[in-house]
Amino acid sequence: MKDFDIVVYGATGYTGRLVAEYLVREYARDASLKWAMAGRSAGKLKEVAAEIGAPTDTPFVIADASEPLTLKAMAARAKCVITTVGPYQLYGEPLVAACVEAGTDYVDLCGEPNWMRAMIDKYEAAAKKSGARIVFSCGFDSIPFDLGVWFTQEEAKKEFGEPCVEVKGRVRAMKGKFSGGTAASLKATMAAAFKDPSVIELLKSAFALTPGFKGADQPPMSKPMLDEASGVWLAPFVMAPINTKNVHRSNFLLAHAYGADFRYSEMMMTGKGDQGQAMAKAVAADTSLMGEDAPKPGEGPTKEERETGFYDILFIGETARGQKIRTHCKGDKDPGYGSTSKMISEAAICLVRDAAETRGGVWTPAAAMGAPLLKRLEAHAGLSFARE
Repeated sequence: MKDFDIVVYGATGYTGRLVAEYLVREYARDASLKWAMAGRSAGKLKEVAAEIGAPTDTPFVIADASEPLTLKAMAARAKCVITTVGPYQLYGEPLVAACVEAGTDYVDLCGEPNWMRAMIDKYEAAAKKSGARIVFSCGFDSIPFDLGVWFTQEEAKKEFGEPCVEVKGRVRAMKGKFSGGTAASLKATMAAAFKDPSVIELLKSAFALTPGFKGADQPPMSKPMLDEASGVWLAPFVMAPINTKNVHRSNFLLAHAYGADFRYSEMMMTGKGDQGQAMAKAVAADTSLMGEDAPKPGEGPTKEERETGFYDILFIGETARGQKIRTHCKGDKDPGYGSTSKMISEAAICLVRDAAETRGGVWTPAAAMGAPLLKRLEAHAGLSFARE
C-alpha cells in the first residue's frame, strides 16, 4: 500500500508551489486524496506550506535530483509523482527511472522533445512491464492542443462517421508571460542541438516521438503566412515544435485513430491587413526567450498577471470528403502558470482515480486519459472544449 496518492516534487519552486497551492484550494476538504510536498529542504517546504495555507499535517518528503536514492524512496511511497523540476534533460532522468522501477505514475511539464525521445527509447519497455504510466507535457504544452485535437476528432467521428485527415490549430488569443523554466528548457535544448547535430534533425521532425513511424508530409509553419481563406495573417507559434510532436504521438499510441496520413499544423493568428502582417513578422523575429533578458528559473508572473491571463485556441478540421468542423479550447488563467498548475494537478488525479484501464508505458495526456481528463479539466481547471 502506497503512502500517498500524489507527491508534488519541486514544491518550493515557482510552478511547484502553484501546484501545491491548487491542491490545498481544491482538495483540502477531500480527505480521500492523500498528497505530500517534496523538495530538497525541510525548512523551505515548511515555509512554503505555511505561506500557501496547507494543513499543518501536510507530509513532507525530502528528495534531491542529485541523490537518486532519495528519488527511489519517494517514488516507492507514491501512486503518482508530479514533477516541476526542469530542465528535464538536466534533472529528469533519475526520477523517470525511479518511477518506472517502482511502477509509479509520473507527470511533468516537459517541452523538450530530444529528451522525451531518449526516455521513450530507454524506458518504455520497462514501464510497460512495471505498470508505470509516464506522461510528459501535462501543462500548456501540450494539454490544450493534444486534447483539443482529440476532442475535434471525437466530434468529427460522431457527426461524419470518420476522423479529420487534417486539423489546423490556431492560437486566436493569448495573454500570459513565459516563465524562467520555459526559457531554461529552450536554452538547454539549443545547447544539446549545438553539441549533437542529430538533435536538430529530431527537432525538425513532426514524428520525432513516433519511433518506427513516419507519416505524411506536414504543412509549413515556420514562417509568417497569409491564410487565403480568412484573410488573417499567421505567425509561427513558439510551442508548435513540441505540441505537434505530441499530437502525432497521440495518434500513434491510439493506433492511428486520426489516420496514418494525418496532417496537423499550429500557428498564431495576428490579424488582417498590413497590421496583421507586421505583427506576424514581429512575432516570428522575437528571440526574447533566448536572450540575456529572458526570465531566470524560479521567476514568473505576478498573481494579478496569472489571474488576468487567458487563452483561446481554434481548431479547424476537415475530413477526406471535405466536411469541416470547428472547435475551441479556452482557458481562464495565464497559460504558463495559472492554467498549467491546474492542468498538471488534474492530470495526476485523473491517472490515480479515473484511468485504471491505461496500461504502463510512455504516454501523452490525450492517449492516456482522453475523456476523463477533459471532463476533469472542465469541472475543476477552468478549461472549456466546445464546437463552434
